[in-house]
Amino acid sequence: MSEQPVRWGVLATGGMAAAFTEDLLRIPDARVTAVGSRSADAAQRFATRFGIPRAHGSWPELAADPEVDVVYVATPHAHHVAAARACLEAGKPVLCEKPFALSGRQARALTELAGERGLFVMEAMWTCVNPTVLRIAELVADGAVGRVRAVHASFGERVTAPPEHRLWDPAAGGGALLDLGTYPVSFAHLILGAPDTVTAHARLSPQGVDEQTGVLLGYADGAMAVLSCSLLARDEHRAAVYGTAGRIEVPADFFNPRSFVLHRDGREPQTFTAPPQEGNGYGHQAREVMRCLRAGLTASPLMPPERTLAVMDTLDAVRERIGVRYPGE
Repeated sequence: MSEQPVRWGVLATGGMAAAFTEDLLRIPDARVTAVGSRSADAAQRFATRFGIPRAHGSWPELAADPEVDVVYVATPHAHHVAAARACLEAGKPVLCEKPFALSGRQARALTELAGERGLFVMEAMWTCVNPTVLRIAELVADGAVGRVRAVHASFGERVTAPPEHRLWDPAAGGGALLDLGTYPVSFAHLILGAPDTVTAHARLSPQGVDEQTGVLLGYADGAMAVLSCSLLARDEHRAAVYGTAGRIEVPADFFNPRSFVLHRDGREPQTFTAPPQEGNGYGHQAREVMRCLRAGLTASPLMPPERTLAVMDTLDAVRERIGVRYPGE
């Protein structure tokens, strides 16, 4: 793809679609040319709100639009597979919101389809393309804290949604794990890679999804990741990386941090502050997708499909340990 503006289609019209579209409109060489929804009225309202020239009342119509170069899938995650598949089958590259699918099996089917078609596909895990998080990973890789022995990360929110909300619905992939737990698990994978063992404990809702979950990932070299997620209580979204020569602490919102502190043995702590955030913080992944498309890549080196699949496998293992199954499994 040349240096011509990249033309985006947005599939879905909810809060995530709006937040991502707002950030796309800040990027000079990005164009939001179309929006698609299963409701023509919803698509038109979204198009009017953001000045998008084309509104489609079905996913296949958006996927077939010749004025779209790449599609951002922003549906609730139970619909990611169907939406992304419609786009890939129509020949469109895809950036798909997290979690990429409900299971590793589903995720593999999508990545295999993209591979068969020679199309770019990427999970929209903004954490893994965030410059501040990448700086943490770089410091760890350079030995700033010595040999990593442990990663801690938690993501808890107090949710008061009614029983019929998607968060409590097994058919919608409800529960804390896929909505929130994917962030701590992805952070651990970024620092330590895929685990050798998975242990988990959870409190389940009457509907059979996890209200909160604790996870212990074990590694052959003795390292571990201690992770948690909750829909019952809000925490500060902290993370830390502990090594033989120091530690890195992220005091809040580790998935989109504004700062972190490097503690090295025998030295004064060093605080790293993120640059001012543009918009909602989703521009980094949009730019990465555009860079990859222009370079003719079918995968991002920052967020490759292999990492998505490894994270999905870990989430599957956690669900197996805590007894959460979705309809059809």
